[in-house]
Amino acid sequence: MSQLRQERSKPLMLSKRACVFYLEKVQVVLKDDRVVYLTNSLQPVEYFYNIPEKNTAFLLLGKGSSITDAAARRLAESNVMVGFCGSGGSPLFSAIDLTFLAPQSEYRPTEYMQIWMRAWLEDDARLLMAKILLLERIALVSDTWKKNIDLIQHGIYINENALDTFKKDIDQATNQQELLAAEGRWAKALYKELAKGFKFNFTRDEGKNSHDTITDIANNYLDHGNYIAYGYAAVALNGIGISFALPILHGKTRRGGLVFDIADLVKDAFVMPLAFSCAAKGQNQKDFRMQLIETCQDSDLLDYMFGFTSELCSKIK
Repeated sequence: MSQLRQERSKPLMLSKRACVFYLEKVQVVLKDDRVVYLTNSLQPVEYFYNIPEKNTAFLLLGKGSSITDAAARRLAESNVMVGFCGSGGSPLFSAIDLTFLAPQSEYRPTEYMQIWMRAWLEDDARLLMAKILLLERIALVSDTWKKNIDLIQHGIYINENALDTFKKDIDQATNQQELLAAEGRWAKALYKELAKGFKFNFTRDEGKNSHDTITDIANNYLDHGNYIAYGYAAVALNGIGISFALPILHGKTRRGGLVFDIADLVKDAFVMPLAFSCAAKGQNQKDFRMQLIETCQDSDLLDYMFGFTSELCSKIK
């Protein structure tokens, strides 16, 4: 076995991994030195499907799923994040961490964690980090919406007045609560533009988990897409070695809050437009999930999150 382990290929860098899995009603096991999953099809012949753990960023297990200790150990060795969730990818459950089951390696880098921790303990530094985060979020959504063909065809553009107001609010904010209030107004402005362009009324209702109306479907896709964004953020933070429990915007009391902060970078830019588009076109949840993951891969999302987080550390060092 030791010789076999030495012969195994090395995992890809976390920032370069391409695979993201959502599976339900499966058993994830280690078979013939490979991580595979078996679908509960009740058929006389069992079919095993390979999970390329060396090139996998994170794995979401939905209803009716299980994983053996051997498979969990192998995924941890390959630094794959594992999350348990409800049907369709949300809500997200976990027994060990608020967001994901993180591989427990003793060889995490400490440089970024030390920089982050020193800044996090200072109110002014933490506020500065939050402002940098929100300004980056604005820059990314402004750039991606201008290039989004689907949005352009529906006449959807960012409201310049809302954009200028948000920037002004960020500049003048003196605490995190003021930033969160400004963020909420910004999100409502984006929802308004998307709803107007795709021609349906919309009110954000998190966790409703209903498909009765097109608004319910859009809300459901937003929830599901956000959890995929949380997965990417968790992978980036785990890889760079910064604790999830040191948020800069979502409050000091939420373990895992930093995952939400980093995920917010990309939710406006990628999750929101696709959720509205797929809901308006009547596409199912699987189509939405596949398109979102493909978009994230094409945009090198993991690489971007790694780069932004390390650059933020250099700015507050």
